[in-house]
Amino acid sequence: MPKLSRDGVSLYYEVHGEGPALLLTHGFSATSQMWKGQIDALAPRFTVITWDMRGHGQSDYPADQSEYSEEATVADMAALLDRVGARRAVIGGLSLGGYMSLAFHRAHPERTRALLIIDTGPGYKNDQARAGWNENAIRRAERYEAEGLGDLSRASAEVRASSHRDATGLAKAARGMLTQRDSRVIESLPEIAVPAIVIVGENDTPFLAASDYMAAKIPGATRVVIPNAGHAANIDNPEAFNEALADFLQGAHLAEPA
Repeated sequence: MPKLSRDGVSLYYEVHGEGPALLLTHGFSATSQMWKGQIDALAPRFTVITWDMRGHGQSDYPADQSEYSEEATVADMAALLDRVGARRAVIGGLSLGGYMSLAFHRAHPERTRALLIIDTGPGYKNDQARAGWNENAIRRAERYEAEGLGDLSRASAEVRASSHRDATGLAKAARGMLTQRDSRVIESLPEIAVPAIVIVGENDTPFLAASDYMAAKIPGATRVVIPNAGHAANIDNPEAFNEALADFLQGAHLAEPA
């Protein structure tokens, strides 16, 4: 069970396959286990790195709220690439993991070969809209603090596939990582100069408009709608998802060494 220690925080990760590096980051309250259906499809041509964000799954749940942030998550991602010896990588994720992938590109464009943005929103330019998102994130934190993990059986597929020691890390992650501070990520979209694919499930209603927006703002981006899929498009319809991903990776020649 490999672990990476960064500034005293232990991060669980897995490495599968060989070839150019491809880092996948899960959504809020999910874990690396949500990517199980992609490993066999990707590992023959890529070194696939999956991991549990701090406060999630088998990674540490720091007690200090200040250790949960967008900046800390991006630094964790860079440290994982360093651990596997990858100077550059295809960077992708779902929901919060997709947002963090965009944040990683903004901080480290030289380390990003391509972006896989899945059932994700890019943040907000409007302060009022951002405040509404943050209020919802805080309410989620308060529920975890008051009720613990609760009944996850009605959650979306990527959350149902996950296991956490307790709810303390999720509550702190909601406060420090799910909330957003500014508009830097959404404003960086037109500056993206690497191949990018925006994938969304056809039934993921809250994120359909966001996927349209990102595909329009990211130069040359590909947008794919996965049929018969909700927020966890890779789990709800893995065959169509993996086919779309393979077509994109092959078309952009990303299986070739960087």
